[in-house]
Amino acid sequence: MSDLKSDFEKLSLDFNDQQNVLNDLLGARSKLETQLQENKIVSDEFSLLNEESKIFKLIGPVLMPQDYNEAKINVEKRIEFINSEIKRVESKIEDEKSKIESTRDKLLSVRSKMSS
Repeated sequence: MSDLKSDFEKLSLDFNDQQNVLNDLLGARSKLETQLQENKIVSDEFSLLNEESKIFKLIGPVLMPQDYNEAKINVEKRIEFINSEIKRVESKIEDEKSKIESTRDKLLSVRSKMSS
């Protein structure tokens, strides 16, 4: 019976750890989605401009002039990167959900053995 109890405690700790990891991943995905929306807004603003437009980038406390094409490409690359990061995090989220489900099933199994 003490083996079952120690198994149950270990599984409970694993379950809590996995839930914390999942919460961290969900927070990371939310942050990435916010960044994606911000960059899409910037990209939409580029469609209102032309190559003659003056573009500035805030670097620390200073506004530095930037080339239109370079700035537009940078934003597009950032959007691509954020999209790939979102896919990577979503894959990790699915993996973690699977682990949680497996651990939950093991917990239920051990608990039923303990009550028998």
